[in-house]
Amino acid sequence: MKSIIYNIKVMVAIVVASFTMASCLEKEPESAIPVDQAMQTYEDAEQTVTGIYAMLKSSALFSGYLTLLPDIQTDLVYAVDGYTNVYGNFWQWDVRPTNAEIESVYAGLYSVISNCNFYLERIDKIISAQTDDDRITTLEFYTGEVYTIRALAYSELLKNYCKAYDPATAKDELGVVLRKHYSEPEPAIRASLYDSYEFVLSDLEKAEELLDEDYDAYSSYYITKGVAHALHARVALNMQDWESAIEYSSKLIDHKNNAYALSAANSYYTSNMTYFDYMWQYDLGTEVIWQLGFTTTSYGGALGQVFLNFTNDYYYYYPDYVPAQWVLDLYSSGDMRYNSYFAQFATGYDHNLQWPLLVKYYGNQNFISNALIYHVSMPKPFRLAEQYLIRAEAYCRQAKPDYSAASKDLATLRASRLTSSGGVSLTADNCIQAIAEERVRELYMEGFRLNDIKRWGKLYNNGEGFQREPQSNSLEKGSSLKITADHPLFVWPIPQHEIEAPGSQVQPNESNK
Repeated sequence: MKSIIYNIKVMVAIVVASFTMASCLEKEPESAIPVDQAMQTYEDAEQTVTGIYAMLKSSALFSGYLTLLPDIQTDLVYAVDGYTNVYGNFWQWDVRPTNAEIESVYAGLYSVISNCNFYLERIDKIISAQTDDDRITTLEFYTGEVYTIRALAYSELLKNYCKAYDPATAKDELGVVLRKHYSEPEPAIRASLYDSYEFVLSDLEKAEELLDEDYDAYSSYYITKGVAHALHARVALNMQDWESAIEYSSKLIDHKNNAYALSAANSYYTSNMTYFDYMWQYDLGTEVIWQLGFTTTSYGGALGQVFLNFTNDYYYYYPDYVPAQWVLDLYSSGDMRYNSYFAQFATGYDHNLQWPLLVKYYGNQNFISNALIYHVSMPKPFRLAEQYLIRAEAYCRQAKPDYSAASKDLATLRASRLTSSGGVSLTADNCIQAIAEERVRELYMEGFRLNDIKRWGKLYNNGEGFQREPQSNSLEKGSSLKITADHPLFVWPIPQHEIEAPGSQVQPNESNK
C-alpha cells in the first residue's frame, strides 16, 4: 500500500463534499469525470481509498471539532477572561441547530460515509477483473479498511447526535440516517437506535473478515484489524454489551503478536523524555493503535491552538481555555502524566493569569523545528490505554461483576503511568467513580467526556452531571454552570438545514426545540 503520508493525491471522482450544500446527505461528488466512468481500475481504487483517508484529516473531525468540542462542553476546562470566544457557545451550553461546528461535524462524517459507499459500490467489479492474487488481497484489505472507516463515521454520529444506548429502549429511540448505498435513492429518515448500531456492527464484522491481524502494528497510519477490534470494543461498551466489550478489548490487550504495549510514562526513552512524552511530542508510541498521518505539507487542524495560542506573538501564551482545577487535583504527585499534559507558562493577558496550561497538544516537535508549525499533533483516535479502561468498566458492569479483574486492568494502566504502585481496589460502590476519574486522567481532551457522562446517566454522580465553580480569571458567564445528566444538549441537535431540506424526513432531537 502506498503511504498516504507521502502520497496524498487528488482523487478521480471523490472530493470533500461542500458544507454549503442544501443537505449533508446529498451524495454527488464534484468531478471532472462522469461518476459512472470513475473508479474502474486497481489504481483508481487505491486513489479512492487514499482520498478517504485525506478526508479524515478535516479540522471538523478528529483534528478539531470532533475531538475538542465534547470535552470543552463539559467540566474539563474553563474559558479565560479575554478569550477569543472560539467555541464559546459550546462552553456556555448555547448549542443550536444552526451552529457552524454542529453542521461541519455532521457534514464531514456523512461526506466520509458517502465516499465509502462510492468505493464499496464499485469494488466488487474491480476485484473480479483482477488476475494477480496479490492485487486481489490488497483490494480486500482496502475494502476492510473502508468498512471500518464507515463504521467509525456512523459510530461518531451515534455518539454525538443520539441518546445513550439502552438495550431496553433502543428499538424505540432515534438513531441516524443510514446511507447504505451511493447510487440508489434512499429516504432521508432516521433509523432506530438499535438498527443504527446493528449496521455499525455489520460493517465491523465484514471488516474483521477481510483484514489480517498479522498486519497490526503500533502507530499505524492505516486502518488495521486492530483498529476494527478497538472500535468494536468501544461500540460494545456504548451498547452495554459487556461480554463483547471484554472480548474485543482483550484482542488488543492480549494481542497474539504483541503488536501493542502501553507507552510507559515512568520509563525514559531519552535522558529527559519518557516513552509517554515521546508519544505526544513526536507522534510515535507503542500503544497507538491508529493515528492520522500528518506531514508538514499535509495536515489537518491544530488541536493545541485554543489551549496555548503561542503563535499570537511567539513570546507569550494566550489560552482560550485552561484545565479545571478539579482535573489538576486528580493527579497524584507520582503521576507522570501530569508533566506530559500540563506546564506552567507566562500568559500575555493583562490580568497576567498564572495557571498550568495544556501542553499535550503543543505540537509535533519535528513540525515545529522543520516548518514552525505549532500546536499540530496527529490525532490518536485509538490507544491501548482506552482498551484497558473499556475492559475494566465492562468487568464491573457485567451480570456477574469481576471487580478483581477490573482492578487488575486499572492497576496495569496506572503502573505504566505512576512512579509508585498503581494498585486500586474496585468495588460495587466505587467502580464507576474510580473508572470515571481514571478516564479523565488518561483521556483528557480526547473527546470522551460528554458521551461518558451521558452513557453513565444516574450511575455517575447520582445523575447530577456536573457543577462548575469559578476559578482564577475564568469567564464569568459559564463558570458557575450546573448541568444535570438528563440535559437535552448531551445530545447535539441535528443541523437545521437537514430538517428543512426539500424532501427531508429527518426527525429533530429534543435539543433542536
